Amino acid sequence: MVTVHAACRLLAVVLGAAVALVVAGSPASAHGQLAISDPVAGATVSQPKQALELYFTEAPAANAYFTVTAPSGVRVDAGWRPGLDKRLDRPVTELFLVNGKWEPRLYHTGYAALVQVAHWPEKGEYTASYLSVASDREPVRGTVKFTYSGTPTAAPQGWSPPTNSADPALVAAAENPEPPSSANPGSTTSTHTTAPPPPPTGNASGTTGDSGVMTWLLPVLLLVAVAAMVFLVVRPKRGARINTGPANRRRPATSAAARRAAAARKAVANQSARNTQPSRKRGGNR
Repeated sequence: MVTVHAACRLLAVVLGAAVALVVAGSPASAHGQLAISDPVAGATVSQPKQALELYFTEAPAANAYFTVTAPSGVRVDAGWRPGLDKRLDRPVTELFLVNGKWEPRLYHTGYAALVQVAHWPEKGEYTASYLSVASDREPVRGTVKFTYSGTPTAAPQGWSPPTNSADPALVAAAENPEPPSSANPGSTTSTHTTAPPPPPTGNASGTTGDSGVMTWLLPVLLLVAVAAMVFLVVRPKRGARINTGPANRRRPATSAAARRAAAARKAVANQSARNTQPSRKRGGNR
């Protein structure tokens, strides 16, 4: 039978795995976040690319701000434009406030922003940064770092590094986001080209259903299952008896000296018994 200490260790391991699973699968509360990129963060690019591809769960705002910085700190970006939308291999879950309750919604489409790169002046780590505002007025900002290992390329004739800053209205909106609204999310003003919609599979993008209940019900069911498992492991089996009385205790082993002494006492007693018996007389009657 498993001891209580072993069961507690098993419970700690299972709960740790459950917490890691719940945390890893937690949806994003902000909208319009970066879903995928090409190149991905931490990747190594061996050939010069004309543009970096960033895919968001919402189309970036029309005044979104993108930059690409070389290892030396000089900017090499040459503007951005919307690209062809792409179906995500793994849908992204985001939370929306609907009638005072947070409801998760799945997003299967990535809205592309193509950030043009004028040239690749050197090898090393490049940084792509972005700033936008989502439909819930929350800021969308972040960076993607990657390494370029290819041959450096020259800048176009007459080109100079850009020095423009983000739109002041965009910065103000990002620094002072509006509180989330319980109404359905609006749409951004940015235009984009949409790919043909794929056939529906499972829940459609943006649907709620019972997924909001499952968000909190799944951890509860997991904890109940773990508690039941520990109870079944720790409890004694039916019919098993735990006796600790003297009857079940092993008698101490007798030493060799004690055994020899007992044998000697027995031999003396037998000899005494023989000496007390009457002896028979030999010969016939006279």
